[in-house]
Amino acid sequence: MSRIGKSPVTIPAGVTVSVADGIITVKGKNGQLTQEFSDVTVTVEGDLVQVNRSSDHKDQRAKHGLYRSLINNMIIGVTEGFTKSLELVGVGYRASNQGQKLDLALGYSHNIVLEVAPEVTLETISEKGKNPIVKLTSLDKQLLGQVAAKIRGFRKPEPYKGKGVKFVGEVLRRKAGKSA
Repeated sequence: MSRIGKSPVTIPAGVTVSVADGIITVKGKNGQLTQEFSDVTVTVEGDLVQVNRSSDHKDQRAKHGLYRSLINNMIIGVTEGFTKSLELVGVGYRASNQGQKLDLALGYSHNIVLEVAPEVTLETISEKGKNPIVKLTSLDKQLLGQVAAKIRGFRKPEPYKGKGVKFVGEVLRRKAGKSA
């Protein structure tokens, strides 16, 4: 049995979890998240959410731990939220935003303008002498990771000088240059 799947998720105070027709809804002080589920049964007992499966079929085994983790992330999202920070490393790399539009200068012949989903809060930090930072905040961990990966994909960090868009705190594998 999945070790992650069999451990119950505790519901903190101020959060309500409801299950109906294959859809789980989590409401908290920061907002509301919904998730469809299949092949497993989700039960809410007091302040615990338990994910169970009826057989040892491959699909059910695969989804057992997955849905438990998704429910846990939803509960954390509506109580605390999630944050990812991206750092732009390179000469002339800049970031600015107007509302939900992110404007990136990443060394191409043109600026990249990205319309960020309304569920994600966008903030750019540009201090003199430091690399620009794009800070993303959201309730939905999946959506946040997807937006961050999209921004990082515009210019992935290269292994020689480390130029590109990287996560704050990410350790890059560096290579030695040409040895003469």
